[in-house]
Amino acid sequence: MAKIRIKLVKSIIGRKKDQIDTVKALGLKKVNSIVEQDDTPQIRGMINKVSFLLEVEEI
Repeated sequence: MAKIRIKLVKSIIGRKKDQIDTVKALGLKKVNSIVEQDDTPQIRGMINKVSFLLEVEEI
C-alpha cells in the first residue's frame, strides 16, 4: 500500500477543538513533526479537514 509523509507546518494553538483532535489523531504533536501513514480514504479525509496546517508528500 502507498505511504504518505505528513508534516505539521502551522501551530494548532487557537484552532477549533475538532481540528486539534484531527491533527493529534494523525500522530502529529509539535510544529515540524513528521509522520508516515498509509494512504487510505480515512487518512485522506483527515488531511483534507486540516490541509491548511499540513504539508503532504507521497512516498
